[in-house]
Amino acid sequence: MDLERSRIRADRVSAWVVGVGIGLIAMMVSWLLGNRIASLAWVPPVGPTVALSAAIGVGMLATTIAGRRLDRSVRR
Repeated sequence: MDLERSRIRADRVSAWVVGVGIGLIAMMVSWLLGNRIASLAWVPPVGPTVALSAAIGVGMLATTIAGRRLDRSVRR
C-alpha cells in the first residue's frame, strides 16, 4: 500500500515538473515573439518590459494547464 502511494506521488511530482518545463518553453517563445512585436510599438525600455510581463503570464498559464492535465492523467 505504501509503495503504491509513493509511486503515485512520484508520478504526480514528475507530471508537475514536466508542466513547469512546458511553461518555461512557452515563456521563452512568447517572450521572443512578444519582444519583436512590442519593440515595434514602444520605445526600448517599455517594449521589452511589456513583452517579459506578458511572457511570464503565458508561462504561468501554460504551466498550470499542463500540470493539471498531466496530474489528472496520472491519477487515473
